[in-house]
Amino acid sequence: MKVNLPEKLYYSIGEVAKAFKVNASLIRFWEKEFDAIQPKKNAKGNRKFTPQDIKNLEFIYHLVKERGFTLEGAKIHLKEEGKKTLHNYEIIRKLETIKSELTKIKNHI
Repeated sequence: MKVNLPEKLYYSIGEVAKAFKVNASLIRFWEKEFDAIQPKKNAKGNRKFTPQDIKNLEFIYHLVKERGFTLEGAKIHLKEEGKKTLHNYEIIRKLETIKSELTKIKNHI
């Protein structure tokens, strides 16, 4: 899933949950389960997610929701194949975006 968020330094948990179309409680749960998600917290304890957190959440969402990994399976996959798989995932997402744009151009011709 590719989320559409405006470019910012930090995102609230509400913005993140809305972008992923999930409850904020799931985002908090994944934060506890996956070391890759480490939002900053302000003085009030509100979570502030960075763009890197969003990329990691996209990848976890992809593994768990789209590919059907269990949480344990996703954790193992992230540990063993983490950077390589995340890099491949980012390349695939960029290619999908390019394909979408080219399809739009083709349809306008």
